[in-house]
Amino acid sequence: MNILHIDCSSRPESHSRRLSAAIVKKLLEVAPGASISRRDFASAPLPHASPDYETALSSPATLAAPPRGALELSEVLIQEVEAADVIVIGTPMNNLTVPSVLKAWIDQILRAGRTFMSTPSGKVGMFRDRPVFIGIASGGVFTGDRANQPDFLTPYLSVVLGSIGLKTLQFLSVQATAFLDRDQATLARDKALATTDFMVMGEGHLYD
Repeated sequence: MNILHIDCSSRPESHSRRLSAAIVKKLLEVAPGASISRRDFASAPLPHASPDYETALSSPATLAAPPRGALELSEVLIQEVEAADVIVIGTPMNNLTVPSVLKAWIDQILRAGRTFMSTPSGKVGMFRDRPVFIGIASGGVFTGDRANQPDFLTPYLSVVLGSIGLKTLQFLSVQATAFLDRDQATLARDKALATTDFMVMGEGHLYD
């Protein structure tokens, strides 16, 4: 089993990094022999879409004959997802949604004819489904009775990942991080982990 572990925060000791690391630790308790593939968008940020990449995606004709090298990074990132049995994403909520480094990854893995098909009724995903655990850290509160800000992150990721076939998503969050001390943050992280189903094992792989 292979776990693709992605972190997005630029802070080495961020709440989202601690949460994603805790998710991976739980998964390793379920599957001790799992391998881990790593993407850290702080230490190795992805470039935003280049002119050649955007040109390649601009029409069916240019997709069929793209500029030389235009799709190389996209293909590497797509193959990493294909090789993963489970994906773990740790991300802050930046200005109510995903940070730009995560959006850069999304823009590279959503590719017509490769990860989704366009149909009259919308996009149809070409990836096989697999569990995706998304650990979110937010300075404010976006769920429950105390919510004081909207949430554009979880619905966006649900739709965009679902459009390529990744539909088995579990969202974990540590909220109001601006007001938590270390002990409170640990309790919030443990509470999020306690409500998550990590027992998605079957025949040596993780499934829904």
